[in-house]
Amino acid sequence: MSGEYRELLRLNAWDAPVDDTNLLENENHMNLRIIIVLSIVCLIFSGGNLAAKTSDANSPAGGETVSETTGVEADRDGASIKMLHSIIELKKNLNERIFEKKSQLKKSTSETEKANLTGELKKLDKMLASANVDFERIATGVDVGLFAEKKAEPFNWKNELISLVEPGIKELKRMTVKARQKTKLKDELSFYQKREPVAREANDNIRELILKTDDKNLKKDIKKLLPEWTGVANQIRNKLEITEMQLAEMEAKEQSLIDSTQDSIKNFFKTRGFFLFIALGACVGLVLFLRFLYLVTMKLLPGYTAKYRPFHIRAIDLVFRVMTLVLTLFVLILVFYVFEDWVLLSLTIIFLMGVGWAAKNTLPIFWHQSRLMLNIGAVREGERIVYHGVPWLVKNINVFTRLENPYLGVTLRVPIEEIMDQVSRTFHPKEPWFPCKRNDWVILADGTRGCVTSLSHEMVELVMRGGAKKVYQTADFLGQTPLNLSVNFRLKIPFGISYDLQAVSTNTVLATLDNYIRIQLAEEGYEESLLNLRVEFAEAGGSSLDLVVIADFNGELAPLYNRLSRAFQRWCVDACTENNWDIPFPQLTVHKAS
Repeated sequence: MSGEYRELLRLNAWDAPVDDTNLLENENHMNLRIIIVLSIVCLIFSGGNLAAKTSDANSPAGGETVSETTGVEADRDGASIKMLHSIIELKKNLNERIFEKKSQLKKSTSETEKANLTGELKKLDKMLASANVDFERIATGVDVGLFAEKKAEPFNWKNELISLVEPGIKELKRMTVKARQKTKLKDELSFYQKREPVAREANDNIRELILKTDDKNLKKDIKKLLPEWTGVANQIRNKLEITEMQLAEMEAKEQSLIDSTQDSIKNFFKTRGFFLFIALGACVGLVLFLRFLYLVTMKLLPGYTAKYRPFHIRAIDLVFRVMTLVLTLFVLILVFYVFEDWVLLSLTIIFLMGVGWAAKNTLPIFWHQSRLMLNIGAVREGERIVYHGVPWLVKNINVFTRLENPYLGVTLRVPIEEIMDQVSRTFHPKEPWFPCKRNDWVILADGTRGCVTSLSHEMVELVMRGGAKKVYQTADFLGQTPLNLSVNFRLKIPFGISYDLQAVSTNTVLATLDNYIRIQLAEEGYEESLLNLRVEFAEAGGSSLDLVVIADFNGELAPLYNRLSRAFQRWCVDACTENNWDIPFPQLTVHKAS
């Protein structure tokens, strides 16, 4: 074993980590998270456990339980006495080592060695003080640190603020006190178990060298190391035994998880759970009272029933909301203060501090939302905004804003955060809200013609002639630039006659064809929906004189749009037949050279 490692072992063999917090205070408070998870299980088994306990108490074997309890207490007392003996032995070894170090310090002439010896003495004094505390704690069975006098400290606002939240933090630590104490003891046990064989090996090596060395001076120097390393080995062994006994005592005191959880649940609902119930009841009662007061106050103020609320109504509404939040938090804190439950009060303060810290970064957002609720922001009631690519009328701005589209027949309830980046504008009363309404006939850019049967800001459904359905996403539907036929629509029917009729093509032919088409419209029942009819000369084409029939109809005939187009072509052909007008076709004229 190297000299560096021996020195490290010699200085730190007994210096295991120690947690000086109050780990055993209020052992009945269990981890609240465990209580919540296992509460259902405990309620299921509580009836069976209670019956078992009752039968055990009434059975003749009850005396055996008492005797078993007495035996456990006797074993516990025996373990405590054994630990006290171990601590006495440890104190004896420490005192011997302190005496040896002081003697070496007096004889030493090296400043470096004196500094090292002084540091070791401080460590040994600290260990001796810790051993004395352990002895008194085990002998009394309580934490003697609770009775230690505390020095008066000057006022420090940071410390005072920490003291407000300290009960809650301690409660959170206390939830896992037993588990942490047990883990700490296991770590100490592993710490000493690793070093005990090393210290024993060091002693064996020193004794072996003493036996093998013939040089008296060398043997004398080696023998000087023996007491020190013997003390190290004894200290490690004593600490190991104390840790083992403490761990065994803790495991003996452990209850079953179900029993301990049942006790904690009962205790919780008798004390802290009862306080929570009262606090929540007081908060709910206050909110209901303030809501009733708000409704009564609003009905007495002018402008409450207006279509769009005036500014003073909005301001009062916002003040009531803020006041409700502040008073509710105040009542919550007041209830915990009256019942002197500092843990719940501390946890509430921690929660409010967290909310306040978060509100520091969100204050601009709250200010923006407040402006919108007061109707002095970028979006205002009674104006028009575009949301999801569709125009909407802002009906009401509140925590949830109500948007309406008159053409779609849809009302949206969106969070106020959704409209914070929007800008509204005034609009003309005749301004359209969508290219079509339900049951309108439309023609799309892709050639689809159908009746709109379903409309929303998400999808549009068309039913075509014959019953086939076609569905578009609203954005795609608007991208198809729909032509709405259900208001009014126009048909333009081109038609050509031969050049033989050139002399009468701009007068007689137009009048005759106009009169013939009007007669056919009346015979087939389309005359009432006809708004306008004109037959005009369009142009002189390459092989024909082109005419155009222009007819305007109201939206009632929108489903017959294609049928009317075909009917006009048929009527033009019939007029030509009846009047012996030639219908030309494309001709190729070939001129032969002379």
